[in-house]
Amino acid sequence: MSPARTVRIAPSLLAADLGRLREELAAIEAGGADWLHFDVMDGVFVPNLTFGAKLIETCRALTRLPIDVHLMTVEPEKYFDSFVKAGANVLTIHVETAPHLNRQIGRIKELGCSAGAVMNPGTPVESVAEVAADLDLLLIMSVNPGFGGQKFIPASVDKIRRARAILDATRSRAALEVDGGISRDTINACWRAGADTFVAGVAVFQAKDPAAEIAALRALCAEAV
Repeated sequence: MSPARTVRIAPSLLAADLGRLREELAAIEAGGADWLHFDVMDGVFVPNLTFGAKLIETCRALTRLPIDVHLMTVEPEKYFDSFVKAGANVLTIHVETAPHLNRQIGRIKELGCSAGAVMNPGTPVESVAEVAADLDLLLIMSVNPGFGGQKFIPASVDKIRRARAILDATRSRAALEVDGGISRDTINACWRAGADTFVAGVAVFQAKDPAAEIAALRALCAEAV
C-alpha cells in the first residue's frame, strides 16, 4: 500500500438540492471536489428510484468534474450506451447483478469509459478477485444501498483492508472507493484501511460551507498510515 495514494472526494448528487443544481455543482467544484457521484437506482435492485441519463447530460453541461456513475440496477448493460453518451466518465456495476462481469467490464471500456465493480455489504469481497486486474475502480458499499444518510457499517473497514490486499496482489491500479456514511468520523479509518476515493453526500451538500467540509475530509486522509 503506497503512502502516496491520491485522495478523491466525490460528493453524491443524491444529497443535493436539485432545485438549485447549477449553484450546488458550482459550489462543490469551486470547493475542491474531485468527482461528482451519481447514484442511479431502478426501484428493483434497490428500493428507490433516482436519476437517468438526462440528468447526467444536464450536469455534464454544468461542471467539468468527472462524473462517477454507480449503477444500482438489474441488467446494468441496458444503460451503458446512453449513460456514456450523456457524459459519464466512470460506470460502476454491482457484482450481484452482473453474472457476466468480465464481459460487462470489457464493454464499458469499449465505450471509452472507466469501468468499476461494486458489492453490497453482505457480498464477499473475493467476488471481484478474478476481475480485479481489469478494474479502474472498486467500490465498497459501507451501507446497504437505496437511501442516503445511512449509518456507516463498522465492519466495512476490514472489508476495505481485504479489498486493498486483493488489488495489491493482482497489481491492479484501480481506485478503491467507499460509499455510505462517510463523514469526519469515518473517513480516516477507511483511508488507513486502504481506500482513496470517498463518496460523501449529506456530509458535503448539507454542510454550511461545502468547501470547508471537503477540505476537512481531505485533511483527515493526510495522516500517515
